[in-house]
Amino acid sequence: GVERITENGLIANGKEYEVDCIIYASGFEVGSDYTKRAGFDPVGKEGVALSKAWEDGMRTLHGLHVHGFPNAFIVQPNQAALLISNVPHNIVDHANTISTVVAHAEATNAQTVEPTQAAQDAWVELVLSGAGMMIGNTECTPGYYNNEGEGVTEKNRHGLGHPAGARAFFAHIAAWRDSGTFEGLTFT
Repeated sequence: GVERITENGLIANGKEYEVDCIIYASGFEVGSDYTKRAGFDPVGKEGVALSKAWEDGMRTLHGLHVHGFPNAFIVQPNQAALLISNVPHNIVDHANTISTVVAHAEATNAQTVEPTQAAQDAWVELVLSGAGMMIGNTECTPGYYNNEGEGVTEKNRHGLGHPAGARAFFAHIAAWRDSGTFEGLTFT
């Protein structure tokens, strides 16, 4: 491993390797359950934990809203633009959606925001309708796209993104936000 950094590069196993640039990256966890990555397991209005609600696969509206979990906004790329696009772009787009939804809730004196079961089911059906790009190809080098070479389970498929890709998702969610109707959400 790397022993130390010098003015010109890295020392590893007693030998200096000259480099022009060092990129510090600890990586990130992809493909594990959301509750594991988040470090907590939210409990919804019926006393059901998110891990239980998603035990057979993630279910959201736009990758952001979860039926049974009012006022919860899940900021993550699954069932949205996925990791096909830049992660900060995903986060900013979700932030724009959240701020627009919250502003509407405040303007209408709503205390809760939650997707309908029907809207969530329709969104999941849309996500599952796509080819999933290369996901699941066990002939590829093991990685998060193919469940580390183990093939993709039905639960894994629920973590896909918009079937037409990131640009289509961003266009869809922008039109949804801009319409002001927030189809599929209930404000109470």
